[in-house]
Amino acid sequence: MARALEMARRAALHHEVPVGAVLVREGRIVAESHNRTVTDADPTAHAETVVLRAAARAQGDFRLEGTTLYVTLEPCAMCAGAIVLARVPRVVYGAPDPKAGMAGSLGDLLRDPRLNHRAEVVGGVMADASAALLRGFFRARRSPATPGRG
Repeated sequence: MARALEMARRAALHHEVPVGAVLVREGRIVAESHNRTVTDADPTAHAETVVLRAAARAQGDFRLEGTTLYVTLEPCAMCAGAIVLARVPRVVYGAPDPKAGMAGSLGDLLRDPRLNHRAEVVGGVMADASAALLRGFFRARRSPATPGRG
């Protein structure tokens, strides 16, 4: 999770919402990234989807079995759906997202028994640090002195 937080800090440097994700298999990083929606002009370029795409390309298979996804913010519906489709067996997230989180907050797509795949979910890991990054980012964004506003 510490590495995912580092990815989130990098996102903020690029004026992206500071969310980072790291996919690990057997203790090794398979892929890592951060939100890239602004950078890539792509509404689907959330940290999780960027990482899932990179990992799938690298291994030549969309099934990411045997992995753990670490992400600093509870996955949204789009990301949770992608995680299910990629067969990621374990998701560890930092801060809950009461407005969009689909790993227990707003809904629970990752553990829905009606789906063909469910993930083990561990929430709240380094939640304070993850939430602090997000609060600081949005506080600065609302500030009239923030570059690029106007």
